[in-house]
Amino acid sequence: MGCADCKVHEADAEAIFQGRWYAFAPLRNALIAGVIAGIAFVLAHAGLIDRTTSIVIYAAAIVLGGYHWIFEGIEELVREGEVGIEILMIAATGGSIALGMWDEAAALVFLYGAAEGIEHYTYVRTRRSIHALLDLVPPNATLIDDGAQRKVAAEELREGDLFLVRPGEAMPTDGAIVEGHSSVNEAPVTGESLPVGKEPGDTVFAGTINGEGALTVRASADFEDNTLSRMIHLVEEAHERKGRRQLFIERFGRVYTPLVLLAAILMVLLPWALGIGVAKWATRAVVLLVAAAPCALVMSTPVGIAAGIGRAGKTGVLVKGGAHLEQLGRVQVVAFDKTGTLTMGEPVVTDVVALDGDEARVLAIAAALESLSEHPLGDAIVRRAREDGVVLPEVTGFRSITGAGVSGKINGTSAYVGSPRLCAELGVAEATSAEAQRLQAQGRTVVCVTTDEGPLGLIALGDQLRPEARHAIEDLQAMDIRVVMLTGDNYETAQMIGREAGIEDVRAELTPEEKIAAVIELEDKHGAVAVVGDGINDAPALAQATVGIAMGTGGTDAAIEAADTALVGDDLTLVPFAIRLGRKSVAVGTQNIVFALLVLAALIPSAVLGLIGVGVAVLLHEASELIAVFNGTRVGTRQTLACPRGVGGVGACVKQ
Repeated sequence: MGCADCKVHEADAEAIFQGRWYAFAPLRNALIAGVIAGIAFVLAHAGLIDRTTSIVIYAAAIVLGGYHWIFEGIEELVREGEVGIEILMIAATGGSIALGMWDEAAALVFLYGAAEGIEHYTYVRTRRSIHALLDLVPPNATLIDDGAQRKVAAEELREGDLFLVRPGEAMPTDGAIVEGHSSVNEAPVTGESLPVGKEPGDTVFAGTINGEGALTVRASADFEDNTLSRMIHLVEEAHERKGRRQLFIERFGRVYTPLVLLAAILMVLLPWALGIGVAKWATRAVVLLVAAAPCALVMSTPVGIAAGIGRAGKTGVLVKGGAHLEQLGRVQVVAFDKTGTLTMGEPVVTDVVALDGDEARVLAIAAALESLSEHPLGDAIVRRAREDGVVLPEVTGFRSITGAGVSGKINGTSAYVGSPRLCAELGVAEATSAEAQRLQAQGRTVVCVTTDEGPLGLIALGDQLRPEARHAIEDLQAMDIRVVMLTGDNYETAQMIGREAGIEDVRAELTPEEKIAAVIELEDKHGAVAVVGDGINDAPALAQATVGIAMGTGGTDAAIEAADTALVGDDLTLVPFAIRLGRKSVAVGTQNIVFALLVLAALIPSAVLGLIGVGVAVLLHEASELIAVFNGTRVGTRQTLACPRGVGGVGACVKQ
């Protein structure tokens, strides 16, 4: 049974969604069963309890740990007619009990139950959490009906409705502006780091935040069909496709399990029909069930995966499951989002241009006016002035010019700070137009500073590349991994950041749907693709990718839930570290799988031919498990972690 078909009760799903793993019965009970069985094993081998007591304890552990998956396997057999791996595990457990190996039976129940519980837990939590996207949309909207305003539930909005969005409010659904000017924070949807100026005719998206001006908007989509709702649908579709690609073990079990069971049954029926030594062949059949129980195979990758996930967690990489760590090891392409991923995700002052050479004066006047504003660009200007130790003059008569800028009087002279459009309206744009165009060509947002006495200069703002980004990208390229940028930001800004980061393949102005198409194209051309992002707009691409990597500290909850891996410290050097760790996990897992199959290839014929008895079968079986465990733990062994460049909190180099 694959996770796409997980059957989880609503109460369990709610517990998973709230992060209370201990309230998820299948996982909790399997772990408790493992503890109980472990205690019984220690006490029995220490001679502190007799065999009868140990059997009672083992039986309790088997019932507790196997209750869920045993009935699940039986239900699948009865209702769907499929002989899943659960049936083989049931037969192996029963065979072990029939031969008096209660400790072996309890171990099988614990290992399989814990693995199934973790798989269900991770899947359901991811599926349920993506619906938190809708929390960005306000519960109510101000509907304009025949000129009158009234509050309605946001979900009641329909295409064509008029609604009012006041300053600071979020858009209840997608639409086009009918009246009003403002700036809108579109980072949740487009990835644009800076507020976007809006005027009549412009499009707005559900969940984006209105700035300083009131807007009248005509809905272009019903609530159920808005941008965020579509994102949820895209993420769910991507998870379904991903689930179908991760069913190798289940497919193997559907072939292997019936063959083993059929062989065991025939080993009893044929001698009975021929009247030759039923007891001897029945014993061989039970030995076959024990020998063919794929414990080493089942443990071949989980032990290494668990060790790798533990090592990753200690280093600042949270991997949501074993399949995702393995997928990291197969990555051939890494696609980075720009805003908040390659960059810091907030505007900073990059250039101060003074027509008379006095940059401090330009910064002082701009910061004095913007200190009375609530615009994010104003905050960046004030922050730069404070960092430079600039003394701010007193401002009187401050006012906000909707959609254009701010003004006020400084020492009796009117001063203005705003967009180049404001300078044009004031008739002073010509003096700064060439410089403004140069800065805008670099992807900067330009603010002009002027007074009644004439223009003073320009201030350019932009996003800032993370200090470790270029080194992380060089590290990836040294591993022969192709690096791409996928962003919803404008082309000029994306190209500038791409040049700074050392990325040649830059794809800009992409919608969430176009990001998914780009991921599919890259996967078809080059192989496994990892997407690194932090925003809600990245969630569909993170889910579609072979493996999604979210920026953990600064990333949105939706991105983190849609991704398979999260970087706790937002350190991009952890991306090559995670891929190296994944590669090591794949290598060790492959070794264990080959070894486990060779053991089965040796034990199964030996059991059928009667070359080994129960004791030898158990001995070889346990030995193969121990070898698989020992080899798997090598994934978590601390290796050389210091990156040659020494950049990033923990570095990113794991020696293969």
